[in-house]
Amino acid sequence: MPDTLKCRAGTVLGFDFGLRRVGVAVGTLELALAHPLETISSEVNAVRFERIATLIGEWSPVLLVVGMPHHNDGTPHEFAPTCLRFANRLKGRFGLPVAWVDERYSSTAASMALTGSGVYGRKQKAMLDQVAAQQILQQYFDESESAHELA
Repeated sequence: MPDTLKCRAGTVLGFDFGLRRVGVAVGTLELALAHPLETISSEVNAVRFERIATLIGEWSPVLLVVGMPHHNDGTPHEFAPTCLRFANRLKGRFGLPVAWVDERYSSTAASMALTGSGVYGRKQKAMLDQVAAQQILQQYFDESESAHELA
């Protein structure tokens, strides 16, 4: 595991990147427990990064985690380069280490978690991306050995 990923104290922000919405989750390395935080609903990068900058200022994370989409067979999804570009922008703009994890089933797991909490159908839309970010961040906590740091 890369040195920056060996840090075991501090806040971590997780991201489920999409073209229309970015789900955000928060957790701490000490507890290794992720919580949904918010959904940034904008297609404008300047708006997204302005809100992310505010969240970074509020939470002072030591690490950022981004979900990278893969197909069921493990090959990278066509959207993976776009997510990687987002992750690289996070690293470049904020100077924080960025790790990524395979987010293959995060949206499905998020929908199941919401259904299990009694949130169905259209009511899930407002929360789905931030719960998917929670799934991504929790996966990082649970399997940090399989996380990858951006070079």
